[in-house]
Amino acid sequence: MPNSPHLPRYARQQTYEWNYEHAPEPIDQEIPSVPGAWSFCGLPVPSPLGIPAGPLLNGKWVLYYASLGFDVLTYKTVRTSPRACYPLPNLQPVQASSLKGTESEVKLSDEMQGSWAVSFGMPSVAPDVWRRDVEWTRRQLPAEKLLSVSVVGSLQPGWALEDLADDYARCAKWAIESGADCIETNFSCPNVCTRDGQLYQQPEAASLVASRVKAVSGSIPYLIKIGHLSVKADASEFLQAVLPFAAGIVMTNSVATTVVDDQGTRLFSGEQRGICGAATKQASLNQLRLFTELISELPADQTRPDLISCGGISSASDVQMFLASGANATHLATAAMCDPLIACQIRKELAATC
Repeated sequence: MPNSPHLPRYARQQTYEWNYEHAPEPIDQEIPSVPGAWSFCGLPVPSPLGIPAGPLLNGKWVLYYASLGFDVLTYKTVRTSPRACYPLPNLQPVQASSLKGTESEVKLSDEMQGSWAVSFGMPSVAPDVWRRDVEWTRRQLPAEKLLSVSVVGSLQPGWALEDLADDYARCAKWAIESGADCIETNFSCPNVCTRDGQLYQQPEAASLVASRVKAVSGSIPYLIKIGHLSVKADASEFLQAVLPFAAGIVMTNSVATTVVDDQGTRLFSGEQRGICGAATKQASLNQLRLFTELISELPADQTRPDLISCGGISSASDVQMFLASGANATHLATAAMCDPLIACQIRKELAATC
């Protein structure tokens, strides 16, 4: 097995565009099997391990992490029109132990300590580029692995909510036509302050957008990515709003706060950024348990969405804990970006304990 420190990974000192153009080649290695029968929103998969929207900038990045033992690969969020990435830094390490969502700020760190502030702004290449790439990716990806495509609407001046919903649906339709096995709508982006990035906090609007996307997704599993919800009433209202449409709910898309340097000066023009990594694990686990409780309270004849957890997961024991708490699958982003061989290690440990 290759030595992990020498394997390629996202270069945070380089621009998003540089990383897009310098995707690594797949690694030829044996992947340990995970005992048990696993599924993702009704589709069979070899393991509960996946990558959420974020690290997989294009098809080459998808194939790289597929070769490293991940079985559900989420293509980074795409749009119906191109959108440039925010300037560097896009991944700023921070000093944070365990976030609750009530913090007013976190301090930056010179070195990665397990968590970072994420500042991309949901960039996207032009639709003709990503549509061809998704089609190519699905052809290259092993049949047993799933390609999920994350989509978002692009709010334009003068648009009403219905226009945004139609744009979400248009993007989802294009992704399905290009070969996506699953569709995920991104309803949460803490470094985008407009409505397209905060739909999870607006149940009525979320319901309308979800209904439009479901109308075009047909039999393709449709998932919704959400941000941090810690109050039961808020989580319940959102869940009820999307229940008729969502086959899965993906959480938690970071914990948002502001980032300051040692002098207290705010980075990113003082705007909040999503903190991802180890510091979000407990908040993500608490949210999973909250949604598991809400789903257990649904009527017996109510269709129940799968719960897909991400947020601070970095070990086999984390995976087991999240699965035991109600997750149907566990996705890793920060840990996988820092250690490309993390899935192989987790699979090996799961095989030894199952």
